[in-house]
Amino acid sequence: MRRALSAAIAGLLVLAVSAEAEPRGPLSHEGRWITDKRGRVVILHGWNMVYKVGSYRPADTGFGEDDMRFLRRHGFNTIRLGIIQNGVEPELPGHDDEADYRDAYLGSIAKTERQLAEHGIFTMLDVHQDMYNERFQGEGFPDWAVVGEAATLPAEPQNGFPLNYLQMPALNRAFDYFWQNAEDAEGRPLQDSFAAMWTEIAKRFKGRPNVFGYNILNEPWPGTPYPSCVSPTGCPAFDAAFLQPFTEKVIAAIREADQETLVWYAPLLIFDFGADTSLADTGDENAGFAFNMYCLGEAIPPGGGEVECDTGYDLTLSNAEDQTEETGDALLLTEYAATQDIETIARVTELADQAMIGWQQWHYCDCDDPTTTGTGVQSIVSDPSLPPRGDNLSREKLEISSRPYPRAVAGTPLAYEFNPDTREFTMSYSVRGPDGKKLPRRVRTEIFVPPVHYRDGYDVTVEGARSHPGKRVIRLKRARGATEVTVEVTPE
Repeated sequence: MRRALSAAIAGLLVLAVSAEAEPRGPLSHEGRWITDKRGRVVILHGWNMVYKVGSYRPADTGFGEDDMRFLRRHGFNTIRLGIIQNGVEPELPGHDDEADYRDAYLGSIAKTERQLAEHGIFTMLDVHQDMYNERFQGEGFPDWAVVGEAATLPAEPQNGFPLNYLQMPALNRAFDYFWQNAEDAEGRPLQDSFAAMWTEIAKRFKGRPNVFGYNILNEPWPGTPYPSCVSPTGCPAFDAAFLQPFTEKVIAAIREADQETLVWYAPLLIFDFGADTSLADTGDENAGFAFNMYCLGEAIPPGGGEVECDTGYDLTLSNAEDQTEETGDALLLTEYAATQDIETIARVTELADQAMIGWQQWHYCDCDDPTTTGTGVQSIVSDPSLPPRGDNLSREKLEISSRPYPRAVAGTPLAYEFNPDTREFTMSYSVRGPDGKKLPRRVRTEIFVPPVHYRDGYDVTVEGARSHPGKRVIRLKRARGATEVTVEVTPE
């Protein structure tokens, strides 16, 4: 009996140490770096999970416990969880003039977030749109937010995502009215209703330690003036006149309910392809810059080739770094690799890791996405209602996406890199944090070691710290007097 009790206590102590070593929320930031409760730099690797049709509830796709166990096993510690305004507020106010927020919809999102948190996964809540509304073969804003000529012009030509942005006048007029803050049928300004919805969301999710941020709006589009934005400089006039005040309006609405959680603002969609942004500092201390990165040649084939894509990627990453240097805001790559081309996925993932920027890849599942084509084109799992294995899983995407990385650093990363051919991982970091201070030696650095690459174990060589290798996690305690730590992981 004593032996059994001792074993149980020992097991609980091991679990407690493991849980204590993992990144702990709430997450904050120090400049470009996301940080955890203990002051460590946190690197996020994960996926988008957005259900764009039907109920808009990710749970209704079958996304649940087996998917979350799969994510944790393979080292994915974040999900960008989609919220659709048409799910939150599909109808205009009733006779009492109060917004009709659907509590059951937000409750479903909240339940999914709780489940993710139980598996140690951090959630970014993302109000998602693609091509504004179903009328334009997209999703996002409610029918009542389609006003004026956007509701009367023919929704033509219908060439799907993303060509409708470039070719459909009615879609562009819908965005025009939104940026002008035009009124809906009840006389409510569109942006004001959008901001009020965010206040409601923040009220519900305030204080949840694994909700690490509110992503204001996915891929804002300028509307009819878009041709003037297609240049390396982007759209300075539009950003200053429309996107900046909109961003500040929504941040202010969120802060009415939640003063602490990171708010992630986004540049125009054209930023994804290398155009710059002119968004200025929002003035919010807990703000982050959430950007997506794609190659136009991949989005609208035939493409311009690998060289042109790499040039676009370099521009996007450079512009993102410039943004955080100018504002001091946190930095996260929230979408990339909407493709089944493994070389593209590998190239962009490696670029993000070289830049030491956390990422959320597109997309976890097929999920009847109206802005994609074909089964398995953009997803790692085809059907989340089935187990994530066998024919339901893209093994190639898993092997390139599940990779060694420092999920928590007691200091500041200097460089890290994984070679999938040799399965060699190298890393160096300063023992001083981004604020210039050292954390206590008991605060450990954690490196995730994925089972898909190290089935037979691994060897680790460390200078400047003592290593405690585990099955999937290496924990490092800095040596006394060390100023820098270097790590090398190789397969046995």
